[in-house]
Amino acid sequence: MVSEISLGSWLTYGVGVEADKARACLQASFAAGINFIDTANIYGRGAAETFLGDALAPRPRDSYVLATKLYFPMTDSDRGLSKAQVEKQLDASLKRLQTDYIDLYQCHRYDENTPLEETMAALSDAVRSGKVRYIGFSEWPADRIAEALALFGMEKFVSSQPQYSLLWRGPEDKVIPLCAANGISQIVWSPLAQGVLTGKYAPETQPPKDSRAASQEMGGFMDRLMQARVLKAVQDVRQVAQEAGLSLAQFSLAWVLREPNVASAIIGASRPEQVDENAAASGAVVDPVLFAKAEKILATALGEGA
Repeated sequence: MVSEISLGSWLTYGVGVEADKARACLQASFAAGINFIDTANIYGRGAAETFLGDALAPRPRDSYVLATKLYFPMTDSDRGLSKAQVEKQLDASLKRLQTDYIDLYQCHRYDENTPLEETMAALSDAVRSGKVRYIGFSEWPADRIAEALALFGMEKFVSSQPQYSLLWRGPEDKVIPLCAANGISQIVWSPLAQGVLTGKYAPETQPPKDSRAASQEMGGFMDRLMQARVLKAVQDVRQVAQEAGLSLAQFSLAWVLREPNVASAIIGASRPEQVDENAAASGAVVDPVLFAKAEKILATALGEGA
């Protein structure tokens, strides 16, 4: 069982956010009822896991759910989902995180260079060894998910981690229906479209100096989202959120959580007040008519029709 809002660490903890601020965000998360922490070995090439290992060490291990991932290159020769890499990267993550087990171990992408049977057997061994409780994947195409589910004698995936937001609805086509039919829940990343759905970016205006879009390290994935017509539409959706009695960020998170197959939405935070605001989206009740209104505004801006 995981909280509907979870705390992520991509581009933030151990890298882009000072340790004291990161610890404050972690404290605020627990205070707000968030029990689910998501990271990956590639975040800061181990720095995020190392930070979390130190910060979580004083807490009872059964008081939080810890997820990490593997796939992306940690060195020139260490990458992918081979048996050797699963074993090596899992042990390295356990050491950095200062724990005996990972609650959820995820394949960060699909590995076209390793037989699926080898990957699934290695993950199954990790579960049966006690080092991992459950397994999941991130951004796998539907056909690969189906192939993994069809393998005999392997541990089954319990989670999918796709990008999903009002501005990115791709998983609705194939991934969510397949997962829902097979007992796999979504843990979605970038539910606020890397901060665009907080409304902090105004059209035809330079982004705030302390924002992700203004950072060379953190803003490289945002070009599609920073178009003037999209930013104008986001400001229009802010008015819809106000009708719902929510901030734009809370409304956007509530929209993601309206999908029954979504178990949790991963937020990023550099300040505790961001955690508090986002956590308040859990349990929000919104008239579906307002969600439909927001969807229409943004679909038009993205050129997807009304």
